[in-house]
Amino acid sequence: MDILILGIYSFFVWLIFIKYKWLPWNTASKVTVVIIPIVALTILILSLNVFAPSSANLRVYKYQIPIVSQVKGRVIEVPVEEGNRLVKKGDVLFKIDPTPYQIDVNVLTAQLATAQGSQREVEESLKGARGKIAESRGAIAQAGSRGREVSAKLELARKRAAQYGELVATGAGNRFDLERAQTDVKELEGQLDAIRSTEVQARAAETQAIAGEQQVLQKLGSKVDGEYSQVAQIRAQLENAKWLLSQTTTTSPCDCYVVNLQLRKGAFVAGIPLNPVMTLIEAEGQVLALFSQNELHQVAPGNEVEFTMNTIPGAVIKGKVDSIIWAQGMGQLPSGQVPFNAFLAQQPSQYAVKVDISERDKALFLAAGAVGQAAIYTDSGTHIHILRKVLIRVASYMNYLVLKLH
Repeated sequence: MDILILGIYSFFVWLIFIKYKWLPWNTASKVTVVIIPIVALTILILSLNVFAPSSANLRVYKYQIPIVSQVKGRVIEVPVEEGNRLVKKGDVLFKIDPTPYQIDVNVLTAQLATAQGSQREVEESLKGARGKIAESRGAIAQAGSRGREVSAKLELARKRAAQYGELVATGAGNRFDLERAQTDVKELEGQLDAIRSTEVQARAAETQAIAGEQQVLQKLGSKVDGEYSQVAQIRAQLENAKWLLSQTTTTSPCDCYVVNLQLRKGAFVAGIPLNPVMTLIEAEGQVLALFSQNELHQVAPGNEVEFTMNTIPGAVIKGKVDSIIWAQGMGQLPSGQVPFNAFLAQQPSQYAVKVDISERDKALFLAAGAVGQAAIYTDSGTHIHILRKVLIRVASYMNYLVLKLH
């Protein structure tokens, strides 16, 4: 930057003092010519570095996503290619032979239907057992009621028989009436015995019905989310089998580019999480530029940013300051690691500024790891921003130069 300004200044000095000789070229003019650029450049450079700071350390970084297979099997299709071909979110990356997983789904579907049918049969048995319990308890209640009724009649009949016995003993009663009363007592005693026998049988039937109910409940087991455990277990196995079947087709989780593609049709994947078969690089990366700490006191989110990329000569990409990452490796404790220190070769006195690319330039392809230069235009010193903009454009065209000797 300073060389370019000195070159322009030297050109005008040559025009004024040498070519057209508008001013004399003496000791005073020589001293003045030397002092002016020193003072002016010092003020200008210091002002630019405060109100329009620049960075020669800008880099694009992108997250990588290792792709592993959730299931094992023979690969039957790999429709993607490695390189600069964009893979959209949801596009198929590769397919594994689904036959064994489909068989598992079919088997478990049949088992679930059988278990549900068996459950319905057992539930009907449960209803029958509970019906028998209710029937037995009704018979017990009916026998108890009938027993109380007969007991009352028997007590009355015994009183009458005793009364008739007293009358007959005194000669005032009729023996026939006494015999009839005694017969009624025996008849009622027989009825009471029969009722008690019926109640005992009913209670035995109740006990048997309760035991049958317990057996049915043991077969059904406990409920899980409204379903009995056996059916719930098979349903869970079926859901897992369906999920495994779905994982035979692996799709892209993002708009990405495929790198490190190690998979081919006919290969066998083992479903090991530590063995990626390809790697995806996200299409939209993040742009970070490193600035010295004392260059950032005027920088704020929303400030205009322009940057150039070595991979796109002649282009000036616009954006805004998203945020300043006020953290770096030199300030971390041993318990953690600040990643920007490793990714950007961060210097102890530098902080990273995250750049939000403008909508106009978001379609540009920014390669992961590409480097460039950046300039931030703060809200102050706007009258000298034009100089920084000229310099950043000159730097963009300098990227056309390939300075190699071979």
